[in-house]
Amino acid sequence: MSLPALQRTVSDIVSEYDEKAANLTTEIQHYADAQVRLEMSAMVQGKFVDPVLDHRPYLDEERLRKILLKSGWRCLYDRLQIDRIASANDKRLFERAIEDPPKLTFENAKATFGDYFANTRFHILRGLAETFSGLDAAYKSHSKVKIGVKGLPKRVILRSFGGYGSYGRDKLRDIINALAAYRGHPLADADEFSAIAAAHSNGEDAILDGRTYTRVRRYDKDEAFSTCDRGLTVRGYQNGNAHVLFSKETLRDINMALAEFYGDVLPDVEDDGVAHQPGTDVAKELQYYWSSGDVINRALEAAGIHGQNYYSGDLPHYHVLEPSCGDGRILDALTALNCSVLGIEYHAGRAAQARQKGHPVQTANFLECPPKPEFDKVVMNPPFYGRHYLKHVRHALKFLKPGGTLVTVLPATAWYDHKELKGDWRDLPVASFAKAGTNVPTGLLRIKASKVGTLA
Repeated sequence: MSLPALQRTVSDIVSEYDEKAANLTTEIQHYADAQVRLEMSAMVQGKFVDPVLDHRPYLDEERLRKILLKSGWRCLYDRLQIDRIASANDKRLFERAIEDPPKLTFENAKATFGDYFANTRFHILRGLAETFSGLDAAYKSHSKVKIGVKGLPKRVILRSFGGYGSYGRDKLRDIINALAAYRGHPLADADEFSAIAAAHSNGEDAILDGRTYTRVRRYDKDEAFSTCDRGLTVRGYQNGNAHVLFSKETLRDINMALAEFYGDVLPDVEDDGVAHQPGTDVAKELQYYWSSGDVINRALEAAGIHGQNYYSGDLPHYHVLEPSCGDGRILDALTALNCSVLGIEYHAGRAAQARQKGHPVQTANFLECPPKPEFDKVVMNPPFYGRHYLKHVRHALKFLKPGGTLVTVLPATAWYDHKELKGDWRDLPVASFAKAGTNVPTGLLRIKASKVGTLA
């Protein structure tokens, strides 16, 4: 559906909602008047003998308005077919948000749903990446999703696979729907899950290729349920788990979708067969993917840099270094939390932007700065290219006081594939750097220095 079609649909639904909202008080009064007329229709000259209504129903106008509002948002969601575009996580967020929705206006509807139509492909691919990256770390690996690489799992394990609402069933639904959105196929429905249950009850694998499975009933008529061609096999086990096996074609589709989403030129993967050239390090330093507010908040939380002290109400003071600080977005957040800061940035223009905000920033190549162990914290988002981040993190650790903490944004491959740094890892949400120009899977690594100046 195009954006003009979005506008027509939203305008149509909002107009109907506004009309019914404006008339709701009148309709409630009509209902009350109808109750009176019904009571009077069973009386002669108003002579009461027995109650006509067991009780006169009370209508809560505020509750009715909320129901009308929720209905309007649900109608928009269904008419716009958001479930064919949105990720499983976004759908769950919508289900929670609709319990207390904002006012239904064209502007609010456009803000909520417009991006699904302006960037449909992005949302479909993000949904697939969110689903599969939560199943196996291999789906976060650039080296495994590169086209032609035979590294993706041919099966995944779903735990607690049972009936409606079970964890495993919900995960299977997410897998089926993510692939269906990518392929333009129908979404999963109840009959398809009934077919899976019928196959398992008969002791068979559920092969989702369009075939029909029959549920045998002892007294009633047998029921037949059909599957769609998903390129999946669901194998159930007595321990309550299930394995989902992917066909060659499905595995290729997963590979293609993830490679497209993560990008043709992956920031943290060296080009195959390309030897390192002297003098390219500084060029890699210019790579810049700024941190969003959500990423910054998560990084500061991981570093233990919070707001006011719960007991005293005071803001704790930390001396914090940010290498490769860009235009000072992380420095902004640190300063707001009472930290004294120092930024280092190679790019003169971005360093000047940070200084214009009032931050002390050195224009220099961080790797050439002599280390001084005088900082309580280091918070950083280093260049990712190849394993270039290793030099930055190892150098930054030399700036920590004994007992200090370093938190760095890293590509997921640093933790799941390269495994050259030790610490506490937290995955960041899929596409955390999409607005900065990359969908590379990322996470936060926290490294704590010991009290005597070595790594804990």
